[in-house]
Amino acid sequence: MLGLASAAGLMMLCWPLLVHGRDGAGGAVQPPFVFLLLLPVVVAVVLAELGEGGLDPRVLAVLGVLSAVNAVLRGISAGTAGVELVFFLLVLAGRVFGPGFGFVLGCTSLFASALMTAGVGPWLPYQMLASAWVGMGAGLLPRRVRGRPEIAMLAAYGVVASYLYGLLLNLQGWPLLTGVAVPGHTGNLSFDPTASLPANLGTFGRYTLLTSTGSFDTGRAITTAVAVVVLGPAVLTTLRRASRRSTVVGTVETSPSAAREVIS
Repeated sequence: MLGLASAAGLMMLCWPLLVHGRDGAGGAVQPPFVFLLLLPVVVAVVLAELGEGGLDPRVLAVLGVLSAVNAVLRGISAGTAGVELVFFLLVLAGRVFGPGFGFVLGCTSLFASALMTAGVGPWLPYQMLASAWVGMGAGLLPRRVRGRPEIAMLAAYGVVASYLYGLLLNLQGWPLLTGVAVPGHTGNLSFDPTASLPANLGTFGRYTLLTSTGSFDTGRAITTAVAVVVLGPAVLTTLRRASRRSTVVGTVETSPSAAREVIS
C-alpha cells in the first residue's frame, strides 16, 4: 500500500517532465485531484496498519497527540529562514512506530498545522505527501542500530530528508513558473515543455540549487540535525515507552486444564 501510494505521488510530481509538447504539458495535476487521491490513501494505510496489528486505539491516540504537537511546533517555527521544528519529531516518531505510522503522521501534521496557521493552499497536498515520505523513510531505517550511532544515523537522515523535501516541493511548483530569473545568473530557468528530459532536469537542478538549496533547505537541515542530536535521546526514550504501553503482546500458556493469556 505504501509503495503504491508513493509511486502514485511521485508520478503526480514528475509527470510534467515526462510530457513533451506545449499542448500536452500546459498545466499540472490540480491540487483538488491530489487531495482526492491522497486522503483515501491515508485512510487505506491506517486501515491496513490496523488490520496487521500495527496500530491499536492507543497508538491512534499517540498519533493524534503527535500531530497536534507537530502542528504547534510548525506554528512556532513558521519556516523562517528554513527553521522548521516539524521534521525532527516526524523523523523520531517514524523511527519508533514504523513506516506506516510515519507516513500518516506526515500527512496529518502538515494538514493540522495548515489549518492552524491558515496555510491552506494548492501547495498543501504536496507538502503532506513529501512529509509523509520523510516519516516513512525514518521507519525504514535499519532497526538494529541503537545508542549514539542511531542518533548520528537519524541526524544524517534528517539532513538528507530536509534537502529532498525542498527539492520535491520545488519540483511541484517549477513547471508552473514562467520567466524565472535569478540575480547573478544569466539565462532562463523556466520549465520548457518542448525540451528533452535531461535538459529540463539540468535546468531544474540549477533552479533549485540557486533558489532554495543554499538557503531554506540548509536552514531546515541544520535545524533538524541539531534538534535530533540535542533532543533525540530523550524523545526516543519517551516515544518507545509510549510504544511499549500502546502495544499488547499476548502469550498463551497451555495446560491440560486451561490456557491463560498473559498481557504485558
